[in-house]
Order: sequence, then structure tokens, then C-alpha cells
Amino acid sequence: MLIKIKVYPESKENVVIKKSEDSYVVKVKEKAERGEANARVKELLQNYFGVSSNKIKLLKGGKKPNKIFEIVDS
Repeated sequence: MLIKIKVYPESKENVVIKKSEDSYVVKVKEKAERGEANARVKELLQNYFGVSSNKIKLLKGGKKPNKIFEIVDS
């Protein structure tokens, strides 16, 4: 499953908000430096979807706020 993520780094809370079937907003406290925000986004998605970290892969947008993640269900 591919999902689109809009990331807001340096937010007041860590939260995942579903906008549509394949679109989410993720707010993280970490800064967008040295991959810190991306790592936290991956953790939050891991908890939200209930999958292990090796089932979540960042496909596009490593240095941009708009990202595409792949989540393998099986």
C-alpha cells in the first residue's frame, strides 16, 4: 500500500491524522535535520498501522515535507 504523507516538523505533538484513504498528515516534534523527523514519522506510522519497521519504506521525498511511503501488510 502506498500512502502520501505531509510532514510538519517542530510541532507541539507527535500525531498521525488521516485525511483520506491514502493521504495523511503527520506532525512531529523533531527538527527536519539529519533524518530525525523522518525517523520519527516512520516510528509513528509503525505504531499507527501496527507493523514492524522493516515493513515501512520511504520511497520519495526524503528531504521534502511531502513524502510517499510504502507499507507492506503481509
